[in-house]
Amino acid sequence: MKSTLTFESALKRIEDLEKENAELREELEYFKKRKASGRQKHNAKWMGIYNDFVLCYEQGMTLVEIAERNGISERSMYRYKAYYDELRNKSGK
Repeated sequence: MKSTLTFESALKRIEDLEKENAELREELEYFKKRKASGRQKHNAKWMGIYNDFVLCYEQGMTLVEIAERNGISERSMYRYKAYYDELRNKSGK
């Protein structure tokens, strides 16, 4: 950073930094409002399917049957099962 020699140059530097701050604030607002991509874990839709998964799985349905019932991939069912197993292990059941 260069040193400021005069009052006028200091005012100019302040003006430049204020412009830069304004631009960065706009950019920050953009990123705050932007929707995150990818899987939104544990939102309302996820929890609804998970609760259905638990009911069906505990009644003996296969993962493939549950996936078809909910219209999701088999891979997603394995994610639900991993979460289910994790919760079961933590609760000691």
